[in-house]
Amino acid sequence: MSETITQIPVSELIPILSAISDRNWESFKEVENQFVAIHGVEAWEDFFALRLKPALDRESDRWLLQQWCSEGIISVKNVA
Repeated sequence: MSETITQIPVSELIPILSAISDRNWESFKEVENQFVAIHGVEAWEDFFALRLKPALDRESDRWLLQQWCSEGIISVKNVA
């Protein structure tokens, strides 16, 4: 885990958790984009996988997965 993601202020976490709690996909995507704009994609991936997702209750985790799956794959990284 990078030092950057352990230094994320609580003020940035609350909107993410609120969007998930409210089951508001558009709000979640907005705060996700804001996080990425400030900290970068790699920090978001680390933060999400190591800190946010493990803290979610089962229903919230399921809701988030359903939202992602309903959008389908919208981008593919070039791994060549």
